[in-house]
Amino acid sequence: MTRLRRLLPSLWPALLLAPLLAPLLAGSTVAQQPVLNVYNWTDYIDPKAIEDFQRETGIRLRYDVFDSLETLEGKLSAGRSGYDVVVPTSEPSFARLVRAGALRPLDRSAIPNFAGQDPALLQQVATSDPGNRHGAIYLWGTVGLGLRADRIRALAPDAPLDSLDLILKPENAARIARCGIAIMDSGIDVIPSVLRWLGKDPNSADAADARAAEQALLAIRPHVRAIISSAAITDALAQGEYCAVLTYSGDVVQAQTRAPDGGITYAPPKDGAQLWFDMLAIPADAPNPEAAQKFIDYMLRPEVIAGVTNQVHYPNAVPASRPHIRPDVAADPNVYPTPDMIARSFTVSAPGSQAERARARSWSRFKAGR
Repeated sequence: MTRLRRLLPSLWPALLLAPLLAPLLAGSTVAQQPVLNVYNWTDYIDPKAIEDFQRETGIRLRYDVFDSLETLEGKLSAGRSGYDVVVPTSEPSFARLVRAGALRPLDRSAIPNFAGQDPALLQQVATSDPGNRHGAIYLWGTVGLGLRADRIRALAPDAPLDSLDLILKPENAARIARCGIAIMDSGIDVIPSVLRWLGKDPNSADAADARAAEQALLAIRPHVRAIISSAAITDALAQGEYCAVLTYSGDVVQAQTRAPDGGITYAPPKDGAQLWFDMLAIPADAPNPEAAQKFIDYMLRPEVIAGVTNQVHYPNAVPASRPHIRPDVAADPNVYPTPDMIARSFTVSAPGSQAERARARSWSRFKAGR
């Protein structure tokens, strides 16, 4: 006790400063913690995956979202985005970024789970990224129709529910306009589907084909209630605002789970559904590429990517994940398309700069209605 009394006068300054120093010391610890910056689509991950990755690695994850490829490309084209992992769609965004040297080649030795991806699906993506050097497949799916068939039947009993004729033929669009038509705000995805519906090459750079697609879209513009992000379509379809939408397959399946009244179906068009792949990639100027590769390897673990599929209802490219996927999700052909659906699907390639500008102008005119 005597010794403690002698020490107390010298300890008082430290005891008084301790409450002030604690936040500074904690802040210093946070500042020293590695940070990983991820830029992904809206509603496109299992929150548990984020929590578990941070807990397991000690890497703090800063997670931002986008809702269109145009937004993603705009962010990356400016350079120095600050992101370590981005999720572009294989065509055209990922392919363009590869050709521009905007993505860092992956170090496969740091991503051992890369080898667990389906070789047939990797081969599909290799047309965008020769040798699969710059990206791993995150999720994939199709572009098609989200429907509330009962409402459509009430207005147009004979309208086709398995074809883009439903919304791209003006006479059909006019009949069902009252229950709401919406198209996702992504000319990159919509115009190839329109070209395919017209019987033309979805990758056509021909000016006449571009004009034909634009005219087809303008012909239905008076009957289209909204041209909005795919994320907004998901919620609005679930709440009954629309009876026919053109968007990504997984958005419709998510709307099915959110709809209080049910009644939503997905239809990959028999005219041919666009098949797409979203890629895990690292920008060339990523601040923390080592952490990025740890994250990609983590996301490719069968049980982790299965959790994402269970959460967002998009298929993944890791066959070993299937035992971890809920049976109702694994058996749903709207999540995992049947071989017949795949056979009727098509993939796209990035148009040349001139065709790309023409498509962008056409899309702007469609949105404006003139």
